[in-house]
Amino acid sequence: MGILEHFNQLEEDLCCPVCHEVFKYPVILSCTHSFCRDCLQRYWRQKQERECPVCRKISSKSKPPLNRVLKNLCESFLQERDQRASEVQTHSNHRFRPIDEAAKQCKKELQETLEPVKKKLKVFKQVKVNCNQTAEHLKAQARCTKSQIKKQFKKLHQFLDEEEEARVAKMEALSREIAALSDTVRATEEQLRAEDVSFLINYKAAVERVQQRPLQISPDQR
Repeated sequence: MGILEHFNQLEEDLCCPVCHEVFKYPVILSCTHSFCRDCLQRYWRQKQERECPVCRKISSKSKPPLNRVLKNLCESFLQERDQRASEVQTHSNHRFRPIDEAAKQCKKELQETLEPVKKKLKVFKQVKVNCNQTAEHLKAQARCTKSQIKKQFKKLHQFLDEEEEARVAKMEALSREIAALSDTVRATEEQLRAEDVSFLINYKAAVERVQQRPLQISPDQR
């Protein structure tokens, strides 16, 4: 995937399901779906019920908490998008350059290509932390609900088992993705420390390896 395609895909992943714009002050429901705070409040006023616009689950909170990780990611994305819009690209005429000058320029370009991968690795790790927190929240709800609603225990137990299986599958997928991204970062950083001639020989392969890593978070990983 090229840099432009990645940028467009990232913008799509950061859009609110209600207004289809980049999240503005995103809040997160107990079902883990996120929305712009104003979009969610307008939706609730129209429905006259605090249900999730995606999965229809009723929210127990009238004022859902801020999704800080998503808010920071959106702010970084908007800042980068504004910078790209204001940049004027210039190209120098092709000419022969010394090996050390060519290597320095190529290393700079490769480092810039690597940065989004490192940022996405950080996001994946934070998503994994959020999954653990969500799992603890579900377990606490289970203990409370079992003591209050004995007649519905069997149905609730089945639901929680399915949630746990989905969480385990998600955790395994995240672990594989983190491992793959970590290997890419480690291999690329080793290449950046290589001698200039060796670096230039392997430069194209290193760029392709970094660009081939997926940078978007799929909906079931949020």
